[in-house]
Amino acid sequence: MQPKPTLEDTLALMRDLRARCDWDAAQTHESLRPYLIEEAYEVDDAIRSGDDRQLREELGDLLLQVLFHSVVAEERGAFTFDDVAAGFIAKMKGRHPHLYGDGVKQSWEQMKAKKRESIVDGLPVDLPGLHRAHRLQDRAAGVGFDWPDVEGPIQKIEEELTEVRDELAQAAPHERLEDEVGDLLFAVVNLARKAGVHPALALDKANAKFARRFGAVERIAKERGLSIGETTLEQLDAIWDEVKAAEPPSLVEGEQPVIPKERSD
Repeated sequence: MQPKPTLEDTLALMRDLRARCDWDAAQTHESLRPYLIEEAYEVDDAIRSGDDRQLREELGDLLLQVLFHSVVAEERGAFTFDDVAAGFIAKMKGRHPHLYGDGVKQSWEQMKAKKRESIVDGLPVDLPGLHRAHRLQDRAAGVGFDWPDVEGPIQKIEEELTEVRDELAQAAPHERLEDEVGDLLFAVVNLARKAGVHPALALDKANAKFARRFGAVERIAKERGLSIGETTLEQLDAIWDEVKAAEPPSLVEGEQPVIPKERSD
């Protein structure tokens, strides 16, 4: 039997490609940025699909990006892949002092809070809005700025919804309405976080559910000779109810994705 490939084999291949492939040799950290983001999204799609073969392949593509950046940095004399590995091991052990030392178990956000000057330090500005809101709230909670349970966020949502209604009733300028709707969304994210649900994953699921159901509405309307653009709301609502009623219980209930109470990364 041939020995299984190792991580060192993948690193050697990456170095060889940098030496002998014109395209690979021309890449820089900057030019690789779009590919890193694209590959991360493709891994996410593979996870959603539940296809292990696709996930294995996409993880390989994502690993390529890690190897690529490591070798480019090595050529610049900045750091090596071994440095990346050493940093990873040190970080993971430092985050688990109760497992790799004599320390006690601590909240990761509390440990990180001692090292940063602000909750925004190190948080990518281009994170999707829902995820960024969740992380900001996580970090604030790490320094004690948090409700004890879900009741606080629920009351805040009711308060923010009242303010949105007031702005709508007064025909407020767009900027004011946008500000109040933003506060409402932020409060909903807080409720999701306190309930142990990641808002981005929950919204992804809601998007997929709506797309599935409305696609069925469009199909049924077409079968009945109805034009979606000319169909009344009452007709569409009636078909929508038919679609919901015909779904299996597991799809109707829509189990929410749950996240760990504490991050490990």
